[in-house]
Formats: sequence, structure tokens, C-alpha cells
Amino acid sequence: MKKTVFLGALTVAAIAAGAASAATLDDVKARGKLNCGVVTGLVGFGAPDANGRWEGFDVSVCRAVAAAVLGDPDAVEFVPTTGKTRFTALASGEIDLLARNTTWTFSRDVDLKFEFVGVNYYDGQGFLVRKDLGVSSAKELDGATVCIQTGTTTELNLADFFRANNMSYDPVPIETNAEGQQQYLAGACDAYTTDASGLAATRATFEDPAAHVILPEIISKEPLGPLVRHGDQEWGDIARWTLNALIAAEELGVTSANIDELASGTENPEINRLLGTEGSLGEMLGLDAEWAKRAIKANGNYGEIFAKTIGESTPVGLARGLNAQWKDGGILYVPPFR
Repeated sequence: MKKTVFLGALTVAAIAAGAASAATLDDVKARGKLNCGVVTGLVGFGAPDANGRWEGFDVSVCRAVAAAVLGDPDAVEFVPTTGKTRFTALASGEIDLLARNTTWTFSRDVDLKFEFVGVNYYDGQGFLVRKDLGVSSAKELDGATVCIQTGTTTELNLADFFRANNMSYDPVPIETNAEGQQQYLAGACDAYTTDASGLAATRATFEDPAAHVILPEIISKEPLGPLVRHGDQEWGDIARWTLNALIAAEELGVTSANIDELASGTENPEINRLLGTEGSLGEMLGLDAEWAKRAIKANGNYGEIFAKTIGESTPVGLARGLNAQWKDGGILYVPPFR
């Protein structure tokens, strides 16, 4: 298994080296749209609605970047990618940005030649089982069949967890979350494992969500975030600071409801710099002064996006937890806008 992953890494790295360019911003402007890699469909995080419009927590990052760069949150071509195809799509230049519940790891950052621009969701890997299986702990899954997406960190974490606990399992390889859901509900596997947020999103689509339980063990750290190719620091800065703007806006109390009022000027210098009424942050990025204002207006600030896509009042039902602002007991923290 590890040999296959390693060879894939070399291939992707080679593609990335050939595609590295310092002109992504120019390409996006000339094209008039952002090509953004997303998941093939995960409720709350990225999926087309009844009208075919892509919505979700990760999708909102794509729309914010498009708004910042092109002035239009709808100027996005969404490219669905799987665990296997996402890195090749980014490395080859098919997409400009990947915003698809992807874990920041050493090898992806260094060996695959990608640049993670931040973390938009702190997560960890868990297990979903049917309540009638009678299992209350992942350590009771010895000999179980487990649905697992190939080409992901979860694949290796699963092997490590079972080995460390001297247990065995039979993997049921899947390509997409939709396939995993189908296989799990059909009884092809006793458990489905992926990021806990993904399990919550998957369970939310079941006819009887209460008949399924997410086990208490979290077996890994999964810092999820958007990424770009190495070799274009300017584009990386734009993606990074657009994400930071969404998070900072929540911390500073800038919302979709008051942003126009605050953009006329406030007593808070950092809000003024963020919204472009003071300083020259936009110019430093190669954008205009209102880039962050547009990014925030596209979907609201980080907290607003979280609440309406995956929060406790949605079918996904996730609490903020670690993803609360640092001042509220979480670890969400971005550098100052100055």
C-alpha cells in the first residue's frame, strides 16, 4: 500500500514541477473565472443544490477567492475531484485552487509540491457504525469490514490504528463518499471511516440517522484546508489572506449584515485595513482595496458560513468545538491585518 502511495507522490510532484508558474492570478483574470477543485458531493461541505448551484462550507472558500479576485462569487468553474484525482488536477493546472476537505500533511506540502494556505476545519478521523451492531468503541472492531476511500490519509491511519491495537480488518476500497455511503448502507462493510465531519455529513443524508452512531474514538489529527501549487507565492498569498479575511471578520464582528456600514469607516484600525478604507493591503496583493470586503460579502464571515452549512442548526449538526475563535475557547486564530 505504502509503495503505491509513494509512486503516486513522485508522479504528482513531477507534474507539479512542470506546471509551476508565477502567473496564476493573470491566468484567472484572463479566463474570467476561477477553476476550483471540490469534492464529488458531501452534504454541507460541497454539493450542488436542487438547481445545480454548488453550495457548502468548502465551496464558500472558492466563492470568496473568486469574489476577491474577479469581483464575482459566481465566477467559478467547480471541478469535482476524488481522493485519487484531486492532486493530479491541481498539479497539472486543471484547477487553480483545491478546496476539498484535504488534510495538511508533511508529504503533501513538501513531496507533492503543494502549498496549504491555512486550515478552515480542524478535524480527526472517526468511525460510523449501525447502532444495532452493538459496538460502543472502535477497539471492538477486530475482524470488521471497513469502507475506506483510497488515496487518502484515512487509509494509512486505519492501518496504523488496527496495527497499534493488535486488531485485524478487511478493507472495502471506495472511490467517493457517495460510493462509501452506498456500500455501507448495503451492508458491504461493518464500519465506514473518514473525517468525523464527513461522517456527520454522510449520516445526515440517511433515512434514519439515529440508527447510526459515530464512535467516540478520534484516531488522528486532520487539519483540513485549501491548497495551491508550489511556485506561485503571489497566488498563495491571495488564497491564504482571503481565508484569513473570513476568519478575521468573525473575530472583529464584521458580518454580512453590517459590512456595508462598517466599510464607510470605523474607530477600529484593523477593521478599516481589512475593508480597505485605510492602508494599502489590497495593493500589496495585486488587488484593489475592496478585495476582502467582496470576499466576506460573498457568503458572510467564517462563523456565518459555518452556521448555515454545517453548524448545529443544519442536518450535519456540527458544534464549533476546536473551530471556535481562539477567544471563545477554540484554536481558530489568524495573523493580524496590518
